[in-house]
Amino acid sequence: HRDLHSFPTRRSSDLFKIVTFDQRGAGRSEPNASLEDNDTWHLVADIEKLREHLNVGQWHIVFGGSWGSTLSLAYAQSHPDRVKSLVLRGIFLFLNDDMSWLFEKGGASEIYPDTFERYESLIPEEERGSLIDAYLKRLTSEDEEERLEAARRFVEWELRISKVHLSEETIQSVMKDARKFAPFARAECYFFHKKGFLEFEDQLLQNCSKIKDIPTHIVHGRQDIVCRPRCAWMLHKCMPHSTIEFISGAGHSDSEPGTEKALVAAVEKFKVL
Repeated sequence: HRDLHSFPTRRSSDLFKIVTFDQRGAGRSEPNASLEDNDTWHLVADIEKLREHLNVGQWHIVFGGSWGSTLSLAYAQSHPDRVKSLVLRGIFLFLNDDMSWLFEKGGASEIYPDTFERYESLIPEEERGSLIDAYLKRLTSEDEEERLEAARRFVEWELRISKVHLSEETIQSVMKDARKFAPFARAECYFFHKKGFLEFEDQLLQNCSKIKDIPTHIVHGRQDIVCRPRCAWMLHKCMPHSTIEFISGAGHSDSEPGTEKALVAAVEKFKVL
């Protein structure tokens, strides 16, 4: 099994040997928060090097959620013979409309106007034509406090819309140390600025023909505001043999009870292929 983002380990760790890694610039990878040679295709190459290093002939399941679903698809389409099955959650495809929906005015901001106002208010009026570009400028600033404040606003926006029910206590716990999540904010903003490093906008949909025979199960929260359910449906329609579940009452987070249950069931379904 290869886990690219948030695997439901509570009931599945006894079924598989789970392999995870800290991608470039994240976690224990060094240099921390580095953007040099940090892109989708270097990460795909890293996964393949990891497979070779571990002497794994074929990943039994490649599992990815949110950005992890993007990377899972990019890897599988690059190395379809190395992937036996896919379990994907919270699909994101780096389509222009979906990037604008999440981080620019007129999308998720229509549902969370109060939260968006705090996110947007950091940026001067004259720079609001592209909030992603404006945030990247600040997240890569030489001024540490400017970087940290941008990270706080950027992460708080996405965090507050990620789950249907999220306590203020949980939010404050996550937000208390900006130095811990600043690398995440910097990398995410950079990848959005570069449009996922895809060669063309709908690359991950167009290349589904390369993985059409790989057993695939898609799980997506019906109330997901971060990654709209339409992305999951579009992917499913491009993969006729895939199966899909929309989880009522669930947002983007993998820890929503219905989502977690569906993911565990999908993994157990694919244990024998």
